[in-house]
Amino acid sequence: MSTVKELKFPELPYAYDALEPHIDKQTMELHYSKHHKAYYDKLMNAVKDSDMENQSLEAMFANISKHPVAVRNNGGGHWNHSLFWKILSPNGGGQPSGRLAEEISKTFGSFDAFKEEFSQVAATRFGSGWAWLAVKDGKLIVCSTPNQDNPMMDVSECQGQPILGLDVWEHAYYLNYQNRRPAYIEAFWKLVNWKEVENNFDQIG
Repeated sequence: MSTVKELKFPELPYAYDALEPHIDKQTMELHYSKHHKAYYDKLMNAVKDSDMENQSLEAMFANISKHPVAVRNNGGGHWNHSLFWKILSPNGGGQPSGRLAEEISKTFGSFDAFKEEFSQVAATRFGSGWAWLAVKDGKLIVCSTPNQDNPMMDVSECQGQPILGLDVWEHAYYLNYQNRRPAYIEAFWKLVNWKEVENNFDQIG
């Protein structure tokens, strides 16, 4: 697990326009090169010349209540977006397979029931935040967090290891969808890279 000072700003795994028409080129460029880059830069400034540089973000999240707010907000912003880019793909959509598909059916009753619950949680997150599919004590859960918090943080009411996340901040969709967050959520399902989500799930064991 990398220490914070070893973290690099990740490369986007596709072109800015690759997710069109579901996520437009301008939104992707601004979201990645402005919003995410700002979280990364501010995180590096917040930990510079401190012992926090030598810890992993994940370790800091477990005790984030003891760390500066700038680390919580910007560390979360960097980690959350790094996951988000990877679980999107121009060749995404469809359904998961293997162990994850079985666990989703077991936990939620069906893939469609899972989609409905996740979409509802994402649509009703008040203000800015994220919706998550996470693993807690070996079980799948769906929940949401405010701002740039995530389920690994000790301050979160929603505890677990995220394997899928959806950014529902307005900057993620407003240029294309305006106030129609449910339409953005519906489009998201056409982009999910289930192979990546399955890999995230399998890594937890």
